[in-house]
Amino acid sequence: MAARPRFTSRATVLVLVLCSLVAILAYPTRQFISQRAEISAQRAKAEHARQQVEQLRREKARWQDPEYVKAQARARLHYAMPGETPYIAVGPAAPAAAPSSAASSAPSDGTATGPLKAAKPWYSSIWDSVDAADTAAPAALAPATLAPPSARPLPPPPSAGDTSPHDH
Repeated sequence: MAARPRFTSRATVLVLVLCSLVAILAYPTRQFISQRAEISAQRAKAEHARQQVEQLRREKARWQDPEYVKAQARARLHYAMPGETPYIAVGPAAPAAAPSSAASSAPSDGTATGPLKAAKPWYSSIWDSVDAADTAAPAALAPATLAPPSARPLPPPPSAGDTSPHDH
């Protein structure tokens, strides 16, 4: 009896057909999986956007309340009602670790407690930035390659026969 070959022609054809099916279906399967991942990412993004819209609607509703607007004007802009005397208590500087612990104990409804909101008014910080810009401008505009004015040569004096209008 002759030994039978390990792979018959039918088995070889079957293996080739299976390999070609795997090769044909590999790319569409990979695309399908990546599209499913993209769809789930877009759904998560849409849900996040919905949550933001809902949060903004709640905030808009709060701003429709005149009492909330008054409270925000008092806290943020340091406004006072007629007849009231506003005070800002200025205390010693707190250590670096204190603000983080104080911030975590602050209420989450947007109201301020203690010295966290009593820093300084908004117009004071704007004026400080104007002052800082004014003092930084000459140093920023001066080119670094120019010599100081004392090291530069002086221009020659005007001659007696010069009749330019800027000298007279």
